[in-house]
Amino acid sequence: MKADKDKISRMIKIARGQLDGVLKMIEDDRYCLDISNQLSATSAIIKNANKEILHAHIRSCVRDALKTDEPNEKIEEALSILDKMVQ
Repeated sequence: MKADKDKISRMIKIARGQLDGVLKMIEDDRYCLDISNQLSATSAIIKNANKEILHAHIRSCVRDALKTDEPNEKIEEALSILDKMVQ
């Protein structure tokens, strides 16, 4: 992986902590909208981590592939991920 591993790890650990908090909120029968807000915050962190990884992939793997005779595979991989992100 070409992305900043420390940054991505930190983001994922924060998301994991938030998910643990959501589980506790559910167990404690907390207000629905409070739970929903926490889930949205967790989702945003995961989305940003994914974006960081994809940016690093494009800046390194795709850029390197463009210097070869067959860059299509790496370009198609990146496009496939983008398609999944906007669904």
